[in-house]
Amino acid sequence: MPQHPAPDREFTMRFTSTPRGARLARRLVSHRLNDWGHPYTTPVNETLTLITAELTANAVRHGHVPGRDFRVRLTLAEGTFCIEVTDTRAEKQPSPTPSIPDPLSESGRGLHLVAALADDWGVSPRQAAPGKTVWAELRVRQQGHPLTDRVALGPTELDLLLATASLLRDDRGSRPEDASHGGRRP
Repeated sequence: MPQHPAPDREFTMRFTSTPRGARLARRLVSHRLNDWGHPYTTPVNETLTLITAELTANAVRHGHVPGRDFRVRLTLAEGTFCIEVTDTRAEKQPSPTPSIPDPLSESGRGLHLVAALADDWGVSPRQAAPGKTVWAELRVRQQGHPLTDRVALGPTELDLLLATASLLRDDRGSRPEDASHGGRRP
């Protein structure tokens, strides 16, 4: 994992290694980004939320050890966001070049999304304990879209990104600003 200077901002939390824990991690990262000046509908928030969703889903699906949690750490240092997801399973390492999944498969695209959206990503051994940390970085300029300098995605990749992003859209009443319903949907 690349070394960064001390972060300007940091959010760290442990979550249960369940789908519910992954969902909560995704929502809290999005909420924290909103608090840090990147509102929910901005490209930075949506991109980092999608990356978080993929990394935490992988931690639950491939890094789960019964009775052990996973940890999420989001930092911002010198215009670079870094999202790290640490689990306790060392033997299941993601490939640095993910294989292309069967087009009819319902899974196997998460790291392709991470690679397409992040400026850099990788896997590092967990410090002082068994496990691994999968991380992704997104460099953000003060003005403009974080993906502006990248090569345009092909139609297949774009369709995949749009389909996956639509799965992450929250229903009305599920965001913190919709709490007037007491957490219940109308």
